[in-house]
Amino acid sequence: MYIKQKSILKGVLSLMFIVMTLQVQAQSSSVINLEDVKIKAKEKNTSLKISQQDYALAKAQFESSRAVLLPQIRLSNTSSFTNNPLNAFGFKLLQRDVEAADFNPDLLNDPGNVENFNTRIELMQPLINVDGWKERKMANLNLEASNLQAQRTAEYVELEAIKTYMQLQLAHKSLKVIEQAKETAVQNYIWAQNSFEQGLMQSAAYLDMEVRVAEVEHKLNLAKSNIQNVSDYLAFLIGEDHQTYLIPADELMLDPIDAEENYALNMERKDLLAMQYSVTAQEKMFQSSKMSFIPRANAMANYEWNDASFMGFGANNYLVGIQLSWDIFSGYKNIGKIHQEKAILEKAHLEQEKYIQESELEINKAKRQFADSKNQIELSSLALEQSKEAFRITSNRFKQGLEQSKDLLYAETKYHEKELEHARAIFNFNFSKVYLNFLTQ
Repeated sequence: MYIKQKSILKGVLSLMFIVMTLQVQAQSSSVINLEDVKIKAKEKNTSLKISQQDYALAKAQFESSRAVLLPQIRLSNTSSFTNNPLNAFGFKLLQRDVEAADFNPDLLNDPGNVENFNTRIELMQPLINVDGWKERKMANLNLEASNLQAQRTAEYVELEAIKTYMQLQLAHKSLKVIEQAKETAVQNYIWAQNSFEQGLMQSAAYLDMEVRVAEVEHKLNLAKSNIQNVSDYLAFLIGEDHQTYLIPADELMLDPIDAEENYALNMERKDLLAMQYSVTAQEKMFQSSKMSFIPRANAMANYEWNDASFMGFGANNYLVGIQLSWDIFSGYKNIGKIHQEKAILEKAHLEQEKYIQESELEINKAKRQFADSKNQIELSSLALEQSKEAFRITSNRFKQGLEQSKDLLYAETKYHEKELEHARAIFNFNFSKVYLNFLTQ
């Protein structure tokens, strides 16, 4: 009765596996290779598009800094109505319409309603604006920093895409190993079932075999879920529909183990250059705040028409001049700004120093991980061969009645565990090599 219940349970698990398989097959699958992953990540990745917009924002800010060099032109039309004696007489002067009768004291004191329509073109040309020039240089440096940071983001997105593609390869390799484990477990179960029915095996040993099949079935379902999770994330990185079931075009293979390279921090790395540009930009901002005490000079000119009729051009005049201004004291505002920009500059220098130190620490850590992964490849390869041979010997002895079922299950489990460990060792080695190149080149 107990064995019958177990068989029913096994049938339920098999039905669940079939349902999950049908769900996966219902999805649209797509085979993709590493080069396609890199290309699509550069074209469609959302994080990369965000960094490109950050660059566009920095570019727009730099364009707005042209105001310290280019003229400002303004066209305006003003309609005025007044009975103010002073303004009324002024309007007549602007309209060049003053007559002798307008000097009548009664008319001067009570001019009535007077209208004036003024059309004006104004020009303002900066001549000397030292602090503005420094701010323009700062905006240019920020633009360069933003461009480099966008390029570094693209490199990071590519790294993340490569890592996820390798994880997808590892997930499919793990699935293949577990499928082989299931095939082996089912074969052992069938053999054990025949032996049990012939009275050559005890019930406990037979049930161990059945439990092993259920365990492998569960691991197989977990492996399939893991593949779907990795596939969804890779689809997200490359801008594909997450409903697409991605399949790597090639299997997980060990990259060539080259001779040890002298990996070191490269100060030409784009993120380090971007930080240097940002620090230099802050230096320009600090200089700009100190230059706010230097006088500014602007050329100005305007040409206007005044008329008693709307949009009239009856009388015209012009004005040309140079404006020199000097903020001698602005309530400690400028001095406070200098202190503020100096503190920001010191903070930027410290953050740069910290970032360089953290980068060196990360490289040293990656170098150790790379060395460990290289050693792990050799150890896992040897352990895999030994466990494979041990499983073969134990399996033969078990069928001859010289080993117990628990010994066979242990040897079989150990062998497939070593297969998975070797696959993970290959992944760790391949990715640590790619990551080390990302940090140093």
